[in-house]
Amino acid sequence: MSGDKTSEAALADLSRNYVRAVDEADVAWFDANLAADFRNTNPDGTLIDRSTFLVQIGRGSTVRDIREHDVMIRILGDFAIIHARTSYRKPDGSEGAGRYTDDWQFRDGRWQCVSAHVSRA
Repeated sequence: MSGDKTSEAALADLSRNYVRAVDEADVAWFDANLAADFRNTNPDGTLIDRSTFLVQIGRGSTVRDIREHDVMIRILGDFAIIHARTSYRKPDGSEGAGRYTDDWQFRDGRWQCVSAHVSRA
């Protein structure tokens, strides 16, 4: 594993691309960056596994123009937690906001997302 500054830059890029991939329904990006045992908690409270998440991403998000703000990266050895705020456009055109927490582990020479939790207001 590389130093904290290198890891922090890599994780910041992964976080940006995670949000971009949700906005663009980029299943290939998620397939390449999610751990085999990945789990996601959706805004409605449902907990889904990796394969269900990939199908969900492929259907596209109900919100658009998702952007991340106030990203905080905490590196704890080979584990990292990313907290951030989001803004987006709801289906009716109004603005929405939320938060996410993504957990990453350094496995097999790279950072892999092992879990995510999303909330929306």
